Amino acid sequence: MKSFITFTLFLFLVIIAFAQEPTDSIDAGTLSEIIVEAPKVVRKADMDVYYPSKSAVDNSKNGMQLLNNLMIPSVFVNDALGSVTAAGQSVHVRINGRPATIDQVRAILPGTIKRVEWIENPSLIYNGATYVLNVIVTNPTLGGALMLRAMPSLNANFGNYNGNIKLNSGRSQWEIGMRYNPAYNVKIHRDYYELFTYPDGESITRTEKPTGGHFDDSTASANISYNYVKPDTTVFVVDFNFHRTLPSGVEYNGLLSASNQPEQYLLKDATGTDGCTPSLSMYLQQNFQRNQTLVVDFHASYYAGRSWSEYVELPFEKNMAGASFTDINTDIKDRNQVYSIETDYIKKWGNGRFSAGASYTANRNRSQYENLDDLIFHQRQDRVYFFAEYFHRFGKWTATAGMGMQYTDFLFKETNRGNHSWSPRPQATVTYSLNRDHNFRLSFTSWQSAPSLVETNVVPQQIDGLQWRVGNQDLKTSSSYMLTFMYGYNLPHVTGSFGIRAYTSPNAITPILYWDDDKLITTYENSTGGLQNLSFFLAPRVEIIKNWLMLGAYVQYRMEHMRGTGYDLRHNAWSGQGMLAVQHWGFVLSAQYRYAQRDLWGEKISWGEDFNIIELSYNWKKWQFGVGCIMPFGKYDRGSKSLSKWYKNEQHTRMDMRMPYLQVSYNVQWGRQKRGVQKLINTDASVDKSTTGGR
Repeated sequence: MKSFITFTLFLFLVIIAFAQEPTDSIDAGTLSEIIVEAPKVVRKADMDVYYPSKSAVDNSKNGMQLLNNLMIPSVFVNDALGSVTAAGQSVHVRINGRPATIDQVRAILPGTIKRVEWIENPSLIYNGATYVLNVIVTNPTLGGALMLRAMPSLNANFGNYNGNIKLNSGRSQWEIGMRYNPAYNVKIHRDYYELFTYPDGESITRTEKPTGGHFDDSTASANISYNYVKPDTTVFVVDFNFHRTLPSGVEYNGLLSASNQPEQYLLKDATGTDGCTPSLSMYLQQNFQRNQTLVVDFHASYYAGRSWSEYVELPFEKNMAGASFTDINTDIKDRNQVYSIETDYIKKWGNGRFSAGASYTANRNRSQYENLDDLIFHQRQDRVYFFAEYFHRFGKWTATAGMGMQYTDFLFKETNRGNHSWSPRPQATVTYSLNRDHNFRLSFTSWQSAPSLVETNVVPQQIDGLQWRVGNQDLKTSSSYMLTFMYGYNLPHVTGSFGIRAYTSPNAITPILYWDDDKLITTYENSTGGLQNLSFFLAPRVEIIKNWLMLGAYVQYRMEHMRGTGYDLRHNAWSGQGMLAVQHWGFVLSAQYRYAQRDLWGEKISWGEDFNIIELSYNWKKWQFGVGCIMPFGKYDRGSKSLSKWYKNEQHTRMDMRMPYLQVSYNVQWGRQKRGVQKLINTDASVDKSTTGGR
């Protein structure tokens, strides 16, 4: 934590120092023979647009590397582990407006990326996305492109391998891609402490001393897609993807000591999944006269798989007379499907834009409990969403206002119970642009979160010798509201933003714990009071030496207040990330550091990975060779802390993540460029899955 605060103070000093330098100004109108490079960042009313520099393109061999080299201040791009996050939240990544996976972003040739749109307050047309990163790509009219990449770890069974080929002919493009991400038998352990307090005041303390463990998380996938583009008239895209989760899971081993028993127990706590998900998406965009557009998007997914858990406590001494033991096994087989379709109408004027649309999403979930005599649980969920939104420009001012409405309906077949609700989704944004280098944005947004399959499943699941979990079929869809004020700036050598964000979810769906005889039950409720937080953030990007040395960061301080049945909690915490890139003579040295956000939700504080990585790469013709290390400094930590009056718990997941790795990439492209395909909408169609109990 001290190093994080020191880094923050250093960052402020660097910003102040570089912001004092004067700006060189050239009037392009009077010096027409001089080519003036466009600004790398253009701040618009509803997004920030980043244009890749030549050095960023030359020093990248795939789309993820280019996003990292852009160093968008609030965005954390991790090519090695395949993730894109912002302010501790996942980012919805799109290619030409279409939802995209990380592997699909990797398959982009950097030279085909014309701009990157960073949207921190997505409009209603994005259907509740928190952040949107949209990569605009152009495609050749002839020829094609081939990309191959391998990244093996040198000391662990970990890495990723992918290949992608694109073939173009006139208005058509075919694409085939394959990916394999091995991660198996990676060593892992946890530090674990828990305190149970009964209603009568009696308490039990249990401490787990780690003796080992491992995790497996290997996946493989393939996709084939076709797109047809007739400029200014028609766009048609069809994509088929098959994703396979190989037998994956995590196992912790330890020696368990408890205050209510003299003997020690050998502990095994394991959870896992195994399944496949084929999916199909189709998209049609038709432009009409008078700047009118009609868009239709369809998506379907099917999940066939299983999830399992095993919890065992065995006496440490094999011949311990009278000693009890615990052996819990849960095995759930899922057959779940989802279908979604959305239709939008868009009309543009000189200074205005009107958008309206409707979508329908159907989830059909079937869970079979093989450990409970093949007990079957069905859940049906239907969502209908309508919205209308208008955008207008008034000189230096722009304004967007809209209203969405979501209808959610649940039905549980076995109990013939369910509920339904209407939820309004208002949204508005006002932007004032002082000039192209400074703007102020005030935005209000809202969204809904429907109860998940896990939260509504009423089949009791035993977690360990004392704990059980059961869902609640009376849950209602929760609503969230967020108000953000942000100042964006382009100073000499420094670009970035500063802002304040207020968030509330008054009926958030959260876990709640209670005792039933000697069983501690975890269920779910629409919390009374919910969550409120206020955060302050600073996101600068500093060009220390033009096209040579760059520094970026995101620093946040957040104050949270959470209320539910029987508790009223407050929590304040810092979080942030830093990025450094040095580029010269074909070499790129990059480093990243992240101090993960600590989130209060229900009666638990949880955090993701405190993480750092360093990599050196060299570009030679169509090849890139690199060497790096994941977690070269510090200790890997991911965990949670329970604050319930019935259950105090703190756990830290530890992993030997000091993994050196190699990276080899090969890119080749042939053909000429044409304008890109930009998908304007996307349906929300994420197939649901069961999860088994686990500590």
